[in-house]
Amino acid sequence: MGLMGQIFGMGSAAKQIGEAVGGVAEVFVGNRAEREAAIETRLAGAVSQFEGEFASAGALWFDRFVNGLNRLPRPMLALGTLGLFVYAMAEPAGFSTRMQGLGLVPEPLWWLLGAIVSFYFGARELHHQRVRTSLTLPRAAATSAAGPVAATTPMTLKAPDTKSAAHAGDPEFNAAVEEWRRLGA
Repeated sequence: MGLMGQIFGMGSAAKQIGEAVGGVAEVFVGNRAEREAAIETRLAGAVSQFEGEFASAGALWFDRFVNGLNRLPRPMLALGTLGLFVYAMAEPAGFSTRMQGLGLVPEPLWWLLGAIVSFYFGARELHHQRVRTSLTLPRAAATSAAGPVAATTPMTLKAPDTKSAAHAGDPEFNAAVEEWRRLGA
């Protein structure tokens, strides 16, 4: 009996140590339920912002016209470059004459053209990077807890669940278990 008491006594000590380690880990990692609630709130805000932005998008002919113009530079540059190769093969003399003409363009004008193209595509890429970052910021927080595998999974936007939003402050609430129950598993 004394041996069994010592073994069971060790078990409660191990349990207390485990709870202490869990409490310390929560200080550094944070509460998962609070993190998930913040992610859901941020995603719901992003979805509502998109709804507001695109509610009247394309309502006027001018808006559609400008959106069409904004989409033209990249395909025109790509197709124009391919067209130069075709032109060089189809009419080498004319191509050579025009390339000699480009050689006469002063260097400051080339710098100006390079700056315009760089700023156009740089600003466009920066805009898209900011949009991607604002949408994937919650996923990055989840990735640090789940590991690098979660970074390859696609992010889907869905409407916030009112039940999980109501229980987000409850430390006993587990969103994954609730979704598992909801799916009938």
